[in-house]
Amino acid sequence: MAFVKVLKNKAYFKRFQVKPRRRREGKTDYRARRKMVRQDKNKFNNKKYRMVVRFTNRKCICQIMYATIRGDMVVAQATSAELAKFGVPAGYKNYAAAYCTGLLVARRVLKKFGLDQAFKGKEEVDGADYHVEDEENDKRPFKCILDVGLQTTAAGHRMWGALKGAVDGGLHIPHTNKKFPGFKASDEKGGESEYDADAHKEKIFGGQVKDYMEMLAEEDPTKYEAHFSKYIAGDLDGEKLEEMYSDAHEKIREDPEHELAEKKGITHAKGEAGQMTASDGTEHVRNKKITLEQRRAKVAAKIAAAQAKLLAAGEDEDEDE
Repeated sequence: MAFVKVLKNKAYFKRFQVKPRRRREGKTDYRARRKMVRQDKNKFNNKKYRMVVRFTNRKCICQIMYATIRGDMVVAQATSAELAKFGVPAGYKNYAAAYCTGLLVARRVLKKFGLDQAFKGKEEVDGADYHVEDEENDKRPFKCILDVGLQTTAAGHRMWGALKGAVDGGLHIPHTNKKFPGFKASDEKGGESEYDADAHKEKIFGGQVKDYMEMLAEEDPTKYEAHFSKYIAGDLDGEKLEEMYSDAHEKIREDPEHELAEKKGITHAKGEAGQMTASDGTEHVRNKKITLEQRRAKVAAKIAAAQAKLLAAGEDEDEDE
């Protein structure tokens, strides 16, 4: 038999270092995070802001945050679920919703720092390139970098919609248009690339959703009514989408503030058996933690009950015989 060298021996395990928890869970790319968080030594303790863009199965989340030794501190946040307040009844995770969410968080953070009047951003949405740092102003624009997490930075991804919305909202985020919808690289080496701003504008106003709505309404009305029920309830069709998003952009610029939900003022009373009774009439049970002695007594009682049941069953069989 050939000699097999044991690699995972005692020396290996003595030196083994466990990876960070979020790396084990597959949630954080620490190599990318270190690059984004690292601050220059001559800027010691200055906040390095990041615009964090994440997508769930239901909505888009945009946050402006900075890192400290205690953890990330969120300065401002916006989610596409808030767009209902601005007249968008559904479709909270598409490209157009991502643009609106980026615009909302940009206007919100600028208003928080008192820069909303100095930096209006690009009020006419045409999909063209815009960089707020190119404009002449007495103040420096609010700068942050884009944090996309573990998402693949594919061309035309929804994250670029959030980036474009934040840039048009007046934030300085270093970027190029190479990943935007409508960009076409040169076929020849060294040639000039092309950027179609109208194609990007169509995505910003939900052009792809409009095409799908019209196709589905014509080919399968039943499926159309099921898929776009919230649009139908709001008296919206494919032709009205651009107007809906235009109105949402204007409303966001007028008042980007977040409204806190009203407190319901419900109180709870706890009973002896662990049941909770709320002031609105609802009830639920919370399991009460018991001691080790009580748990052992509970197990012993269950065993005694099972033994008694077996004895009773045995006696019944004897009587039948």
